[in-house]
Amino acid sequence: MSERIIIRNGIVVTLNDAGDVHFGGTVVVEGDRIARVGDASVSAEGARVIEANGRIVMPGLVDLHYHTALGKGYSDHLPLWEYLQTCWYPIIRALSPEDAYWAALASYSESIKCGVTTVNDMYRQIESLADAAEKIGIRAVLSNDVATDEHELDTLADNERAFKAKNGSANGRIKVVVGIEWLPLASEQLLRDARALARQLGTGIHIHLNESLGEVESSKQKFGRRPTEVAYDCGILGPDCVAAHCVWLSDAEIALMRETRTHISHNPSSNAKLGNGIARLPEMRAAGINVGLGHDAAECNNSRDMFEVMKFTSLIHRATRVDASLLQAPEILRMATRNGAAALGIGAGELSPGKKADIVIVNTQNQMFTPLVSGNKEHVYSHLVFAANGSCVETVLVDGRVVYKDREFVTIDEREVLEQANRSFHRVLGRMKVPPPHAARQEG
Repeated sequence: MSERIIIRNGIVVTLNDAGDVHFGGTVVVEGDRIARVGDASVSAEGARVIEANGRIVMPGLVDLHYHTALGKGYSDHLPLWEYLQTCWYPIIRALSPEDAYWAALASYSESIKCGVTTVNDMYRQIESLADAAEKIGIRAVLSNDVATDEHELDTLADNERAFKAKNGSANGRIKVVVGIEWLPLASEQLLRDARALARQLGTGIHIHLNESLGEVESSKQKFGRRPTEVAYDCGILGPDCVAAHCVWLSDAEIALMRETRTHISHNPSSNAKLGNGIARLPEMRAAGINVGLGHDAAECNNSRDMFEVMKFTSLIHRATRVDASLLQAPEILRMATRNGAAALGIGAGELSPGKKADIVIVNTQNQMFTPLVSGNKEHVYSHLVFAANGSCVETVLVDGRVVYKDREFVTIDEREVLEQANRSFHRVLGRMKVPPPHAARQEG
């Protein structure tokens, strides 16, 4: 039975087209949708009332490039290619369905605690990830880690099977798209087949693209042109495609992204930690490309906190361009909410009537939000992007359902999840087969 929920007396950050912020505002939820937003009081008869009492009420964050992960902090001292070959790929090749389930619950629980209501997750054992997402209550767009057969990851047949098993499950909260690991582990035929499968299934594509200079050089040697040019020629790009990273886009590749209306996930923390560089975000935005934000994976970020990603996004570009006018707080908030939702084709990312009721309540009674000038929305934006971290999140609703309230999960036993995830990691370590150093192909 649908529940009517009224969140009242909050600082309602709508992120709508007008940028409205309602101080002392109200949000009315009916079923899985937002029914009303504004300043006026409404009847609470028959409704569940959540008193915000000056807390910020905002759209849930969308983590646009995500990998469920088990091995945070494990062997993370290596550059990208060596890390992938000696740690990441051996771990995901050793995953069992049970291990993937607990890894996903641990990953999604940290994300929810940090205000994330939607993840765009590329991993393996997708059916287990879908079960975890359904259990905890998060919205999840899932894709398989597809590569050519010799790399012993997933196939397009695996992806099609996952789509048929789980797409649309959890009352529509689970969506399955076609995933491509990256061009060094792909062929042009695989890319063309991936587009054909996405078209056949009526779904989208999630791909890593132009992540490192080594990838660019590898693509030029293997295919005779740059990664985005290959993806364009094979039909991968389009308004249903999310391209992750895009650190080393040329002017021509930015033009291809704009022409095809491909969405980009900008992952600055991961790019920095792996030494992959700094993407040309100002140029992407100037070209009119829709860019959202992602944390990538806990192994190459060590945190799933999207508040940290928001801050890092603004600071790293201001520093490298020597320009404090870049990427102001309201734009960053939109990237982390509306832009990500638009990229995934979900009706969320803002607090407006008719949108999905994916809502986060942020506690302002702490040092992060002190001082806070009443009626000053720029002050609210600034604190959310530059002062806050995930610990300020108090309550989370997904699809109109409370999944995390007063810093406690409603849907899972958090302690059990953490214990089981630790056990799963140790089991996976015992099954890992790490290639000898001379067998790992050198990047570029």
